[in-house]
Amino acid sequence: RDTDRSRGLGDVYKRQTVKHEALIMALSKEEYQNYVKILQEELIPALGCTEPIAIAYAAAKARQVLGCEPDKIVAECSGNIVKNVKGVIVPNSGNLIGINAAAIVGALGGDADRALEVLHDVSPEVIKRTKELAKTDYCEVKLLESTHTLHIKMHCYKGTSNSMVEIRDLHTNIVCIEKDGKKIHVLASDSAATGKYYGVMTDRSILNLGDIIDFAREVKLEDIHDLIARQIEYNTAISNEGMTGKYGVGIGPTILDANCQSVFTKMKAYTAAGSEARMGGCILPVITNSGSGNQGITSSIPLVTYAREEGIDEETLYRALVLSNLMTIYQKSYVGRMSAFCAAVSSATSVAAALTFMAGGTDCQISQAIQNSLANASGIVCDGAKVSCAAKIATALDSGFLAHQIAMKGLQYEADTGILKIDVDDTIKSVGRMAAEGMRTTDMEILEIMLEEDKGTSF
Repeated sequence: RDTDRSRGLGDVYKRQTVKHEALIMALSKEEYQNYVKILQEELIPALGCTEPIAIAYAAAKARQVLGCEPDKIVAECSGNIVKNVKGVIVPNSGNLIGINAAAIVGALGGDADRALEVLHDVSPEVIKRTKELAKTDYCEVKLLESTHTLHIKMHCYKGTSNSMVEIRDLHTNIVCIEKDGKKIHVLASDSAATGKYYGVMTDRSILNLGDIIDFAREVKLEDIHDLIARQIEYNTAISNEGMTGKYGVGIGPTILDANCQSVFTKMKAYTAAGSEARMGGCILPVITNSGSGNQGITSSIPLVTYAREEGIDEETLYRALVLSNLMTIYQKSYVGRMSAFCAAVSSATSVAAALTFMAGGTDCQISQAIQNSLANASGIVCDGAKVSCAAKIATALDSGFLAHQIAMKGLQYEADTGILKIDVDDTIKSVGRMAAEGMRTTDMEILEIMLEEDKGTSF
C-alpha cells in the first residue's frame, strides 16, 4: 500500500509540471523559491516548549564555549521568555518547571549541535543532578530589560574563566558569543536598526493571501513533500500520545467524550491533546511554525484529522497544509514571535482558510473564512506557556470551524465590524498592529501579575 501511494505521488509530480511552470510565471522563479524557503525556515523540529528549549540551547552552547562544566550559571531573560517558561515542564528534566531547570539541564546534558532538540538525549544521571542543583543557587535568574521580546543572555563560570551566549529575536539565533570577556562571534546585522530579524531569513513581506492560495494550489509537490510529511508524522505522534490522557487534565479524551461522532470534535480533541502533551513534558518532538510548537500542531493536526476522517486524498491534504502553514507565518509576521496575543488564534484562522480550501471553496470564501475567524477570537490573550494552552487552542478552533461554515454559505462579517477591513490582507495587518503595538501594556501587566507571588525571590 505504501508503495502504491509513493507511485501515486510520483504520477502527481509529473502531472503538476505544467501547473508548476505556470505558477513560476505568475510568482516569478525567485518568489516561488522564496515561498519554499519560508516553509523550510519555519517548519523545524523542536523538543518541548520552544522558550525553555531556547534557554537550554543557550546554556548548552555557553558550556560548549567554556569547554567544561560550569560552577555557576546566570540566566538573563526578557519578560516574554520569563512568561513562557514559568509554567511549562522542561522535557527530560524530571518534570521540573522554570528557567533554572532549563538552564541547568541544558548546561549539564544538552547537545548544542541539535539546536531546538538540545535535550533529546539526557542521561538519568544528568536528570538526577539537575533536580538536586535546581534546589540550590547554582543558577541565578535575572530579568533582562530589553526592547526585544525574545532575548536571552546565558553566562557560565568556571574559576576565573567564563562564557556568554546571547540569543535574540529567534529561538536559535545567536547574535553574540564571548569567552573570558572577548567577543568571538558577533552577528553583524542589527534588527533594532533595520526592523528585521537577526540572521538570514527570507523576506516575509512577499507574503499575501492571493499568492499563498495560488502557491498552495499549484506548488510542485516534490518541493514540499518531505517537509509536510515530516510535520504530519511528528505532530500526529505527539497528538496520539496526548490522547492517552497522561498529561495535564486529559483534555483530548474529555473533548472527545462530548461528541465522538463529530469530525470537528475529533479535530479539536487531537489538536488540543498534542499541545497538552507537549506542554506537559512529553519527550516527543514536534514540527514548529513561527517558532512555536503549539502553532505547528494547531496549523496541521485539525487538517490531518479531517482528511483521515473524511477520506480526503493525500495531495489535497498536502496542499491544504501548505496553505495553513503559510497563512500562520503570514499572520505572525505582523503579530511578532511573542506578544500578549494568543498565537492559537492565528493558527486556527489558518485552519479555517485551509478547511475552506479543502472543501472546494473559492478564493473569496477562503478570504471570508479568515475575516470571520478574526472577527471572533482576536481577544484571547497569552498569559504564558502552560498545559492550559490546549484549552485555548480548542476555543480558537471552535471559532475557526464556525468561520469556515459561515464562509461556505458565502457569508462574512462586513468591513468595519470591529477592526475588520475591506481587504483581508489589511485585516491581517490590523490584527498584527493590535497585537504587536496595542497589547504591549497588556503584555507587561500580565507579566507583573504572574510574578506577584515571586516578588523578593528569584523566579
